[in-house]
Amino acid sequence: MVRMTKMPLNLTSIELPALVSDWWDEINESTKWQDGIFYTLCAAYALVSSVALIQLVRIELRVPEYGWTTQKVFHLMNFIVNGVRAIVFGFHRQVFVLYPKVLTYMLLDLPGLLFFSTYTLLVLFWAEIYHQARSLPTDKLRIFYVSINAVIYFIQVCVWVYLWIDDNSVVDFIGKIFIAVVSFIAALGFLLYGGRLFFMLRRFPIESKGRRKKLHEVGSVTAICFTCFLIRCFVVVLSAFDADASLDVLDHPVLNLIYYTLVEILPSALVLYILRKLPPKRVSAQYHPIR
Repeated sequence: MVRMTKMPLNLTSIELPALVSDWWDEINESTKWQDGIFYTLCAAYALVSSVALIQLVRIELRVPEYGWTTQKVFHLMNFIVNGVRAIVFGFHRQVFVLYPKVLTYMLLDLPGLLFFSTYTLLVLFWAEIYHQARSLPTDKLRIFYVSINAVIYFIQVCVWVYLWIDDNSVVDFIGKIFIAVVSFIAALGFLLYGGRLFFMLRRFPIESKGRRKKLHEVGSVTAICFTCFLIRCFVVVLSAFDADASLDVLDHPVLNLIYYTLVEILPSALVLYILRKLPPKRVSAQYHPIR
């Protein structure tokens, strides 16, 4: 009896990895699963985009006299980034078979760069608050932000143009490593200025409800954004070395679902929820128009 009960267990333990592998391949190769997963991503991005637009309208109705503030620009860019992603995944059948292949890379990578610009806007805002509190100059921070973004977009466009002319695997590899480096820079930015602002608020001598809320806001957003950009960095590097981890193909829907949920959809939804508070109607020193 003992021998008869042990044999199926041994067979199961041997066959389990093969069964999981077969299940994974079956889903990836199934047209129904591909459509279901990519349309789910489309709906999720459309929902987040709608939330960002609604919040932008609410802020505009609340303080129309302040023009384009950092908060308004942040929500507008969230609306654009998530809206573009929703359109791309809504037309995934056409997007993943575009020729030349660089067109697919452009449609998938451009929203990622816009996501970088959107969320590093928070780093800029925190850097300005930190520098003002320390009586440090802030006039060059925005120039630095714009310059960094301009350089990143210029390099990425150069990579796309080269791939359009010559679909070179080496340049494709360099492009992926570049995206990983950009993501790592964003993670460091959140760690540096989010961490600085958090510890500065902790040392603030006056205990108040507003201080506790701001601590929670800065700490939570820093942790969320640092984690999502670090995950993006790791996965992009992995995809550069392992074709089975590629995100630019139609037959990896499960990997795309996990990746985009962790690095964009969930972080965007959480950050929009945390920053849902409307600005005060009266003039505030911490709420100023973008010049």
